[in-house]
Amino acid sequence: MAEYDSNRLCYVADSDVHGRGLFARCDIPAGTWIGHYDGVETQENGMHVLWIEAEAGSGEEWIGYDGTNELRFLNHSRHPNGEMDGLDLYAHRDIEAGEEITFDYGEDFEAYDN
Repeated sequence: MAEYDSNRLCYVADSDVHGRGLFARCDIPAGTWIGHYDGVETQENGMHVLWIEAEAGSGEEWIGYDGTNELRFLNHSRHPNGEMDGLDLYAHRDIEAGEEITFDYGEDFEAYDN
């Protein structure tokens, strides 16, 4: 299994939210670029697929990316400390070392309160 240990700002470990998660290796100030979600384009849903809105005129509404790096372990929270801008992850607020990095998966996950 891959180690997912190449990002200087975060690492993968067991999560209290779900399975494994992404955690801050050090304090990360708000607005900091944490990483890019690497993945192969797909139209099939899966455990590590990130869906983003397609560009206008592309003929698609959403495009999925099947994650291949450590960002694939991002878990959902209704009170996230991270946010995605396309395929890039940024700190939404200051994140403390050892804190799990999460983002809001969107309205389809409204029932989850973490």
